[in-house]
Amino acid sequence: MSTATMQRRLDDLELQLKGLVHVRALLETNGAPPDAVALHSDAIERVRGELTQLARTRGTSRGDG
Repeated sequence: MSTATMQRRLDDLELQLKGLVHVRALLETNGAPPDAVALHSDAIERVRGELTQLARTRGTSRGDG
């Protein structure tokens, strides 16, 4: 994966994570069913995992880790 492609993917995942966190907060504030909040929490964890993996890959390919 090229550096530009990897950076774009990191940016996309970061934006997705921020959106999920904000929506989860809105759901909690507005008394949404626990299932809906849990779905967002699960998605947040999945995206965090993807970000971590991609950041490690990026660091390794740059010789940082």
